[in-house]
Amino acid sequence: MSDAQANTTPTLDTARTYLVYDGDCPACRHYVRFVRFRDAVGVVELINAREANEWVAHLRLQGMPLDDGMVLVYAGRYFHGADAIHQMALLANRSGWFNRATACLFQSRRLTGFLYPILKTLRNALLWTLRRSKIDS
Repeated sequence: MSDAQANTTPTLDTARTYLVYDGDCPACRHYVRFVRFRDAVGVVELINAREANEWVAHLRLQGMPLDDGMVLVYAGRYFHGADAIHQMALLANRSGWFNRATACLFQSRRLTGFLYPILKTLRNALLWTLRRSKIDS
């Protein structure tokens, strides 16, 4: 590992779950606030990518740019974009209408793969409307 990589690697505890998301995106912020998968995984560390440059750089080196989707680190495995949403749906409890709806939509890998590019386009349009830059801009 080079010095540049060492400086961009956040400290990871494999017993913890991390969710790295765009805190400037209202849709992303509300999604991570309302999705209920903490019962299944325990402590979840929510990381606003806008305030965590080391995570952004680390994930970029892993081939997971945050403008392409949030990242879930669960049980030492990385899930990016559609895979992250799908994994959270599998882990989420079904309490409340929001969690039932997202579980229904995203528990299917095929449906998640179809819907995710649409959601990403809507996120980009929302950021543009709000005059907020993308993370890697």
